[in-house]
Amino acid sequence: MLDIIGFDIKDFFDILAVSLLLFYLYRVLRRSRSLYVFVGIVIFLLLYFLVCHVFNMRLLGGIISELYGAGIIALIVIFQEEIRRFFYTLGTNQSVKRFISSFHTDQQEETGKNKEELMPVVLACMSMARHEVGALIVIEKEQRLDDIMQSGDVIDAKITQRLIENIFFKNSPLHDGAMIISNGRIKAAGCILPVSHDYDIPKELGLRHRAAMGVSQETDALAIVVSEQTGRIAVAEGGRFHLRLTAEQLEQLLTK
Repeated sequence: MLDIIGFDIKDFFDILAVSLLLFYLYRVLRRSRSLYVFVGIVIFLLLYFLVCHVFNMRLLGGIISELYGAGIIALIVIFQEEIRRFFYTLGTNQSVKRFISSFHTDQQEETGKNKEELMPVVLACMSMARHEVGALIVIEKEQRLDDIMQSGDVIDAKITQRLIENIFFKNSPLHDGAMIISNGRIKAAGCILPVSHDYDIPKELGLRHRAAMGVSQETDALAIVVSEQTGRIAVAEGGRFHLRLTAEQLEQLLTK
């Protein structure tokens, strides 16, 4: 029956692959203002199809064809950040990461070491939360954050609770920026992060939260925020927020 109407199993997988690709693009773009640009492009392509192939309007079709030819370059310029994020998200897919991590035989030892190194972070965050001291701490994972580190002051110091609290003390010159932790050490402080412009972020969350969301969207880093207004602890990871965390929940997120 399928062969009679010219539809076989290959066509089914072809349609399925295109549908999954469009859905994946929608998920990447839905949290940014580029989604509306993408919708506009889809409308333009539909208009191009109607003018050139349905109504056969030669003059208007020729003008649209010229715009269509130059549009490929314009798309690369407009969506350069989203294209980079698309391939990065594809490369950091959980299945790919599990495959890569299967080659590491010392994973359990590394997890225990990381837990010991990050406990001062948990204790410092809880102390700053009690005293309503604002803080923004970014923990590097697989993707390097060298460009972000260069925007602040390089420290390269051992992780200690006292040092973290001193850096984010209200009169400290570095308290407004972000601290970067990499390879079990405090690498830099006072760093500038990319700010997210998502409309889904609650209005009661401030600039620190938007910066944490921004770095979690563009990299695989985990960002900890201590609110200066409420003293609540939040974590941004993979473009999502974990809000109102307890010490136990924060420790689990850092060491999972």
